[in-house]
Amino acid sequence: MAAGALVSGDPLPSVRQLAANLKVNPNTVAQAYRELEREGLVYVQRGQGTFVGSARQIDDDRTALAHELAQRSLVEAARLGLDPEQFIQAIRTVAASKAPLK
Repeated sequence: MAAGALVSGDPLPSVRQLAANLKVNPNTVAQAYRELEREGLVYVQRGQGTFVGSARQIDDDRTALAHELAQRSLVEAARLGLDPEQFIQAIRTVAASKAPLK
C-alpha cells in the first residue's frame, strides 16, 4: 500500500490464501488484517473480502478515531478534576515540548 503496489479498492488475498502463501497460521493473518482495518488502511465488506482503503476513507477513519480518543481523554481529565481548557493547555504544552512522543 505505502509502496504503491496496491491502490485503493484493490482486494487483498483471503486470510487462508495469504496464510498458505506465507506459511503462517491463519490467525496471524486475521490479526494483521484486523489491525490494518483498525488503522483504517483496509476495509472489510462482509462476504466479499478485505480491500485497500481510500485516502479519503483513511482520513475519515483517523478523524473518527481522533474524536473518540479526545472524548475518552476528556472524560479521564474530568475524573482528575481538570476542566477542558486546562486539559487542552496541558496537551499544547506537551506538544510544544521537545520531548519525543512515544
